[in-house]
Amino acid sequence: MHMVCCPAVPPEGPEGGRITCATADKTGDALAIVFGVKNYDDMLKAKVKAVSAAAAALGVAAGMSGKEALAKLA
Repeated sequence: MHMVCCPAVPPEGPEGGRITCATADKTGDALAIVFGVKNYDDMLKAKVKAVSAAAAALGVAAGMSGKEALAKLA
């Protein structure tokens, strides 16, 4: 289970650069990605931008808060 927090959208694209949902799908990892955070509280309030297939199977979806996603990933 992973929650990737990026301070800004990286130039590589909206899935976190090297850590992507495609990579997580290949390894079977549950992954949720949020951007624009500086600390843990920001992560909880941020909206999820992308999820892996395993995260989606756990009920995590783009648009939900980091707090909601983290509860489903735990």
